[in-house]
Amino acid sequence: MEIKPELVGDALVRLRRARGQLSGVIEAIEEGRDCAEVLTQLAAVSRALDRAGFKIVASGMRYCQQAREDGDEPRLTEQELERLFLALA
Repeated sequence: MEIKPELVGDALVRLRRARGQLSGVIEAIEEGRDCAEVLTQLAAVSRALDRAGFKIVASGMRYCQQAREDGDEPRLTEQELERLFLALA
């Protein structure tokens, strides 16, 4: 399955936000800011990445279901989707 922006919904928005947050974390470390502040921001980046990944897997599941309903064979099997989902957990 090819990843297209229209298929992944707001996952791309989440990834862009995470990129900005990660830049903020790097800047905070470089400036020697408080450890708790850095870790809080790092946790936010991690959550944003996780959510984006789950959105992409959910999009893949919808794509495969639609393919089956249309009488086509989806590019990913249920086992492959499950493996990808579990890789995020």
